[in-house]
Order: sequence, then structure tokens, then C-alpha cells
Amino acid sequence: MTAWMLVLPIVLPLVTALFTAVLRHRPPYARVMAVAGTGMLLAAGIGLVVRVWHVGPIAIQVGSWEAPFGITLVADLLAAVMVLVTAVTGLAVSVYALGSIDAARERFGYHPLFHVLLTGVCGAFLAGDLFNLYVWFEVMLIASFALLVLGNDRDQVRGAVPYVVMSIVSSASFLAGIGLLYGLTGTLNLADLAIKLPTVSAGLVTAVAMLFLVAFGIKAAAFPLFFWLPASYHTPPVAVAAVFAGLLTKVGVYALLRTFSLLFVQDVPFTHGLLLVMAALTMLSGVLGAAAQQDIRRILSFHIVSQIGYMLMGLALFTPLALMGAVFYVVHHIIVKANLFLIGGVVARLGGSFDLDDLGGLYRRYPWLAVLFLVPALSLAGLPPLSGFWAKLILIRAGLDAQAYVIVGVALVVGLLTLYSMTKIWVGAFWKAQPTVPADATASRPAGVTMLLPIAMLAALTVAIGLYAEPLVLVATRAADGLLEPAAYLDAVLGGAP
Repeated sequence: MTAWMLVLPIVLPLVTALFTAVLRHRPPYARVMAVAGTGMLLAAGIGLVVRVWHVGPIAIQVGSWEAPFGITLVADLLAAVMVLVTAVTGLAVSVYALGSIDAARERFGYHPLFHVLLTGVCGAFLAGDLFNLYVWFEVMLIASFALLVLGNDRDQVRGAVPYVVMSIVSSASFLAGIGLLYGLTGTLNLADLAIKLPTVSAGLVTAVAMLFLVAFGIKAAAFPLFFWLPASYHTPPVAVAAVFAGLLTKVGVYALLRTFSLLFVQDVPFTHGLLLVMAALTMLSGVLGAAAQQDIRRILSFHIVSQIGYMLMGLALFTPLALMGAVFYVVHHIIVKANLFLIGGVVARLGGSFDLDDLGGLYRRYPWLAVLFLVPALSLAGLPPLSGFWAKLILIRAGLDAQAYVIVGVALVVGLLTLYSMTKIWVGAFWKAQPTVPADATASRPAGVTMLLPIAMLAALTVAIGLYAEPLVLVATRAADGLLEPAAYLDAVLGGAP
């Protein structure tokens, strides 16, 4: 049972990718398979969360090689929740893609690449050693690069250049850190490293930690390593951009949460103090960049950066409440940010443009779309009673408890500027009068039910978390406790070995 629980989130999207590749010249069957695959992944994610909630962290050793020598798959509550929210996002985007991805991209492999991407993401969350985490990162990178340039549009190719360059830098830093850690300890298993690293000089460990901070900081789009994201995420089709926005940077955040709570805790005042500075600058640089944009996709891309700062804030404060807030914030943001990109695609489809200067009057013509936009937009800004309010409230309370008043002030200011950006989209696209002659009137097309249904589903989930936050708070609290007290994680992987 345990083996299947851990293997299914990786095997299901991989098998779906194979079937959709075989069926790519029969699009109707490929679409059904793509949606069915994400549905099965959702069922597997729910089962994994339930299992881990009841029995604690679970692990298997692939090929029966005992840890730390073999390949370990492990799920504590944080990893299980990340798999589940990946499945939710994957299902929403796969349904949305039925009405938005063109036939040419389907023929050239959109569905297989999408599911390979989900395979890499789930594999990264369940990896129990650093080398296999690196492997899953590369699987994710290859699939994401192919999706980014699929269609061979000039803007897509231009956007792919900084994405690939910075990904190579991240991978090189990651490999260098892996090599140094193996040289210092003779192991790459995360649980084994947690036991052996305290015997190594703290100065050496902190130096290696900086390599991982660069590697994962790039993947998370943290300051000053974020510039590739707003240069890339506005170029692919909306279905691709939405899954990128929801999941890819969160894999980097997950890696930071895992390594800087389990491994790199020898010099917390320095490492986590540096993370706190990065958190503040990430928030500010992202939100200021968003305020200067007029393209909906660019605004939302910069806001990915600013919101990453809140997650880093929780890790940097490194208290139970702060880590709980970081976990809560990651779940909230994946749902909200993916939904905002999906809504942006519908706005462009109905209005003929992503540029706010060319949009207007959508509230009068499509009031239901205005409501669907306001739910994730106000949640992103942190207004009650939506999920973002609780996420920010928990982190601000944690900052006040830790007497970190500067980062609390920055978080509050960034929240106000986020509200400004969301208001700018509201006024530009929905409230102001429609331009007399739209910039590209022929591009305006109706949005089908397959595009609206996942938007409504994610909006309802956002409202549900806001109105009834206690279940997610309990899950996030237990996940944070597992990060601070990893004894159960170590025992699950090493089987009680000293």
C-alpha cells in the first residue's frame, strides 16, 4: 500500500504522457486521456494526504536498496499536500486547455509535455535524496522549456532565452553543491545528511548552503535572481503560463523549505537572516515591477515574484507559526495565481488583447467574469474573507511575535500595492468604457464552458479556504511541526537507524 501511494503520483502522469503521445494524431482521445490522467492524479494525491495524516511520514526504498544507498521516495505532510495541490492545478489547467490550446500545439505534443512536467514536479516533491531531486528538476526543466517554445512564436523563443540561461546557472550551482556535500559527508540522502551535517564544520556547511540558496533562489524567482520570470512567463499560451505560475516557482520554494529546515540550520542567524533580507527585497521588487506594467500577463508575472517574498519570510523567521504561514501561503498562492492567469486568458479572448489600454467595458458585457476575477484578485491582495487574508495575517502575526517589524512593514505595504495592481486591472479591463476601436477586434472570441469551469472551481476553492480555513491551518501546522522536528521523517527514511 505504501509503495503504491508514493509511486502513483509519479507513474500516473508519466503513463498519461505516454498514452497522449501515442494519441497525439487523434486529438479527441488525447484530450480525454489528458483530463482523465489529471483526475486520477487528484485521487492519488487525496489518498496520499489521508495516509500521511493518519500514519505520519511514509517512505520506500526503490529496488530494495537500504537507505541511504538507494533511491528513496518519501512523503511527509508537506510533500503530500504539495502533490495534492499540484493535482488540483493540473486538473484545472488540463480542462481549460481543451478550449484554449490550438490543434497545431496538440499535434506537436502539448499534452505529453504537460504531463511530463507534472511528473517532474511530483517527483521533486517526493524525492528523498538530493541527486534525485536534481534529476526531477531537470525533467521539469526539459518539459517546461519545450512547452515554453511550443508553437515557435518569436516572443516565445525570445522569452525562452533568459529562462534557459538562468536554469543552466541554477543547475550548475545545484550540482556544485551536491558534489561538495557528498565530499563532506559521503551521502546525498536528505535524512542521512540531516544526521551527518552537524558533525561537519559549520562554516563549510554555510558556504555550501549559499550554493543551494543560489540554485533554489533562481528556481523560486527570489531577489536578485528573478528577472528571468517576467521576461518569460508572459510569452506562452495561457494554459502553459498558468501551470508555470502556479507550480514551477513553488518547487523552488519547497526545496528551500526542505533544505533550510532539515539541513542548513548550523548558522541560522546568518542563513535565515539573509533569507529575510531576500524576502523583503523580493516583495518590493516584484510589486513595484507589477505597478509599472500595462499587460495583464506581465502584471501577474511580477506578482509571482512579490508573493514569493511572503513564503521566504515564513522560512526566514523560522518559528512554528511562521513556517505554518509559509505552507498555508504556498497552497493559497498556487490556487490563486494559476486562476488569475486563466482569467487573464479569458479576458484576452473576450476583449481581444492583454493590454489594459486596449480593453474596457467587460463588466457591463460579462458581469460574471468580473466576479470571477475579483475572487482571486482580492485574495492575492489579502482582503477578508478570502484565503489570502489568512495567509498574510498568519505571517504578519509571526513577524510581530518575532519582533521583525521591518519585514512586517514591508509585507503590509506590498499588500497595499498589490491591491493597487489588481484595481488597475479591474479598472482597465472591466470598469472603464470599451475603446471605440479595439486594437484587434478580430481577435475577440467567445470563451467556452471548458475554460470557465476550472476558473469557477478554483475561485470556489479560494472562497472555501477563506470561509473555512481551519482544516488547512491544521494541515499547515502539522507540516510546519514536521519541518522543525524531523524525527518522524528521519525514522521513516532510515528505519530507526542511528
